[in-house]
Amino acid sequence: MLQALDDARLALDTGDVPVAALVIGADGLVLGRGRNEREKLHDPTAHAEVLAIREAAARLGDWHLTGATLIVTLEPCVMCAGAILSARIPRVVFGAWDDKAGAAGSIYDVLRDRRLNHRAEVIGGVQEEACGAILLDFFRERR
Repeated sequence: MLQALDDARLALDTGDVPVAALVIGADGLVLGRGRNEREKLHDPTAHAEVLAIREAAARLGDWHLTGATLIVTLEPCVMCAGAILSARIPRVVFGAWDDKAGAAGSIYDVLRDRRLNHRAEVIGGVQEEACGAILLDFFRERR
């Protein structure tokens, strides 16, 4: 999570919301990393999780990320939860809860919905205070 926090701070240079994600392989190596780049790329799908998943799949040459863990500084939204499930990622670890758009237990619980064909283990609140602080600072400066 500390690596993801360092990456999240890089998003500040592009005016993007400071969120970052890592896809970690079963061996502990980083397979993919991403940070929000919606502003930079003018792409509404350029969320940290989506970019990290794309990089990991490209590196492995396979979209099945069945042995991976996704680590992200903010609870995934519905779009990102869908990408996580589509990639068959079995475990998600996140920092701050998102009470406005969270889809891993706060507003929705897409990642653990038994009606879907895949589910993920969810571990929330890791380094929650640090992950939340970078977001609060970002939005305070914008207002």
